[in-house]
Amino acid sequence: MKLVVVADTHMPRMAKTLPPRLVAELRTADAILHAGDWTDPGVADLFSAYAPLEGVAGNNDGPKIAQRFGYRKVLHYGSRRIGLVHGHGDGGRGHTETRAMEAFQDTQVDGIVFGHSHIPLLKTKNGILLFNPGSPTDKRRQPRYSFGILTLGPEGLRARHVFYDAKS
Repeated sequence: MKLVVVADTHMPRMAKTLPPRLVAELRTADAILHAGDWTDPGVADLFSAYAPLEGVAGNNDGPKIAQRFGYRKVLHYGSRRIGLVHGHGDGGRGHTETRAMEAFQDTQVDGIVFGHSHIPLLKTKNGILLFNPGSPTDKRRQPRYSFGILTLGPEGLRARHVFYDAKS
């Protein structure tokens, strides 16, 4: 199973359309995860046109997005459990990873997907895969735009980033 993972799209301010490199992967996605900061409820429709969509709201999302998606959820794909959260809160961007882990401290998950910092991250901590896809439209101080691919198969949960230079 292939899950395309995005966060921090900040649309339409940072992009009017989905980047072509992202669209290429969305076309073959089994599902799409969005870790918050959509900024406009209509962005969900752009993603839903490609595959089933799950998401959470971020700190830049209004009440419509928060009501539709909530701020935290655990997704089940076969025997795998993936925690999905934006990662915002007290302590600044340097504490995003810690806040994401704390959101699931009392919940058994195989992986945690989060956003907020716009900084791509892939590592395992205490046996849990931690994955921040970065941003496909707002790289901030990062050298490249990015999103992620999670693959669920017999070998377990695997993640990788897709990096690219131009969002249009």
